[in-house]
Amino acid sequence: MRRAARTLFLDEIESMPLALQVKLLRVLQDGVLERLGLNQPIRANCRVIAVVKGDMAEHVAGGGGIFRRDLLMYRLKVVTITLPPLSERREDVVPLFEHFLPMPPYDTRAPRPLLSDRQRAELMQRDWPGNVRELRNAADRMVLGIIDETGVPLDAATQSLKERTEQFEHAVIAEALEQCGGVVAAAADRLQLGKATL
Repeated sequence: MRRAARTLFLDEIESMPLALQVKLLRVLQDGVLERLGLNQPIRANCRVIAVVKGDMAEHVAGGGGIFRRDLLMYRLKVVTITLPPLSERREDVVPLFEHFLPMPPYDTRAPRPLLSDRQRAELMQRDWPGNVRELRNAADRMVLGIIDETGVPLDAATQSLKERTEQFEHAVIAEALEQCGGVVAAAADRLQLGKATL
């Protein structure tokens, strides 16, 4: 049975050294590679996803850059997806931020924070020059309870007691529902609440 192709993800390929570009071109052209320390070639069965920062035409040799034109045009550039920066798609900022909230870099026992309307508005007003990486870091800081140095009030200190209580309650209920597979009766039992109250 034929094995499924693996995916090779190359980030910021515009910074790839020329010597490495030559090796990658050979692998993509011949479909074989040599493992370090071995002389026997290995068949390479993989799809390649390459990411570039900015306009790749600026990095191609001949256009003032040092990236091989043949590698780009005839090996890597099969399907091109242009992804605008977050500053040009502000409607994606809040959903992405909320997606990152349950995934802190550390094992914290704190409930998942909820965003107030004010926080949502301020998140959408920022330019996010670091794009998704910067957004992920801001979400991590919020989960860890660290005050965001950029001015976005992501810490609980800016919220009223009522807002903080509601946020905590909502997070505990959402966590219980998730642990119980969305079964309300089971979540109510876990929280020691009546089903109607929940």
